Amino acid sequence: MEFMNAGDYEAAYALLEEIGNKETIASSKYDRAMALLNSGDYDKALPLLQYAQGHRDADSLLKECWDHVAVRNTIAAGDEHTVGLRSDGTVVAVGAYGNGQCDVSGWTDIVAIAAGADHTVGLRSDGTVVAVGDNDHGQCSVSGWKDIVAIAAGGSHTVGLRSDGTVVAVGYNKYGQCRFSDWKNIVAIAAGEDHTVGLRSDGTVVAVGWNEYGQCSVSGWKDIVAITAGWKHTVGLRSDGTVAAVGDNKFGQCNVSGWKNIVAIAAGRLHTVGLRSDGTVVAIGYNYNGQCDVSGWKDIVAIAAEYSHTVGLRSDGTVVAAGYNEDGQCNASGWKNIRLPEQK
Repeated sequence: MEFMNAGDYEAAYALLEEIGNKETIASSKYDRAMALLNSGDYDKALPLLQYAQGHRDADSLLKECWDHVAVRNTIAAGDEHTVGLRSDGTVVAVGAYGNGQCDVSGWTDIVAIAAGADHTVGLRSDGTVVAVGDNDHGQCSVSGWKDIVAIAAGGSHTVGLRSDGTVVAVGYNKYGQCRFSDWKNIVAIAAGEDHTVGLRSDGTVVAVGWNEYGQCSVSGWKDIVAITAGWKHTVGLRSDGTVAAVGDNKFGQCNVSGWKNIVAIAAGRLHTVGLRSDGTVVAIGYNYNGQCDVSGWKDIVAIAAEYSHTVGLRSDGTVVAAGYNEDGQCNASGWKNIRLPEQK
């Protein structure tokens, strides 16, 4: 216990691991997690409770912790459709519906949503998942998933983050975008067209899948608090409000080095969007359809982006959208009572 008394917990845990005393480690991590929870430090308590699962009431505390930590989107944008989560747990969608991606009217008890190219995914409060839309690659085959705390949808694949920090995926896997059996300590996930990104609890990032344009070259990133993925690029938000981006930059979608005071990020197919702390929005990249024309937006609390459109959630629960609207994917101005990010 010499290391514990000196405050060097990691050294103490390493020593206990050597002698195989996992129960003592679990007990110690549980106690540390309790102290952190009492001070409201859910991010640091999370990995401790993941290790201590099965010890005392660690499982229920872990669920409480995820309720504060997990990224649970309440607006989502697919290639040609837009989805919104209402405050009552029901879901609304507009846009293309040829594959049934907008057939969400019967969903209830939903706490988070995600939209892929032509499919839509919902996370229920009990940790199970539902999906509708194009299922040619099995991207909607999520009925057996359990203990999920966050979801993401790529072009033709779906990703789920389990409460223990591991990740599961189904769907198109030609580039290995669904291969991450070795991922651990993940606290957030994002899915691009053909790649998948994970944010670790220590602020570093891992990515798998299509990397022709360097969109998976994130191993050097540090101090990241949020991630998003586009078609050929990946974006990370640092804790100081600045932004990092890698991948294809043909249309300037990675020119984010000058951004400041950013609190949320979203990546479309060829554009990148940032939400500032004052509720205004900035966007760069391909703008042929006006998807970057967001400079006049105000009072925004969440953003989403995909193929050629951008969506913003206002603090009053209404929605604004810009960009390509051939299929009505921007016709969300009549939506009300969309759940705000801080609502659980």
